[in-house]
Amino acid sequence: MRVMDLPGTCGSKARAAAFTLAEVVVCVAIIMLVFAAIITAYIQTSYRAEWSGFSLAAQASAIQQLESAKCAVWDPLQSPPMDQISQLPRVTTTLLDLPVTGTNAIYATNYTTVTNLTTSAGYSIYFVKVDTSWPFRWKNQTIYFTNTIADYFAPD
Repeated sequence: MRVMDLPGTCGSKARAAAFTLAEVVVCVAIIMLVFAAIITAYIQTSYRAEWSGFSLAAQASAIQQLESAKCAVWDPLQSPPMDQISQLPRVTTTLLDLPVTGTNAIYATNYTTVTNLTTSAGYSIYFVKVDTSWPFRWKNQTIYFTNTIADYFAPD
C-alpha cells in the first residue's frame, strides 16, 4: 500500500525532485564548454576554407604563368633562331582571383626560373619552374606561403 502526501505539504519527494545550485552550475559550465568548442571549431573551419581559396587562386596564378611559357615560341632551327622562353619575365605581381570589395585585394608574386638543360643525346630542353608567393593573415600576423609548379619544354 502506498501512502500519498497531501497537496501543499513538503514531503521528502518534493525535495528530491528539485535541482541543487551546484548541479545547475555544473550543467551550465558543461553547456558553456560545448558551445565554446563548437564556436572554436567553426572559426577554425572558416580560416581553413579561406586559406584553401587563397591557395587555389595562387595555384591558378602559377599555372597561368606556366601557360605563358607553353605559348612562347622556341624554334632553334628558324633563321634567326626564335627563343621567347628565355625572355619570360622573371618576377611578376598578380592580383589573386578572389572576390574583391573595396580595398581587400590580395596580390601574389610569381618567380619564374628558366633553366636550359642539354640531354645526353645533345638535345636542348628548358625546365621552367614558377613559385607563387602569397600572404595569408592568421591570428593578427601575416604568413607567406608558396605554391610551386614546374614543367619541361622542348623546341617547336
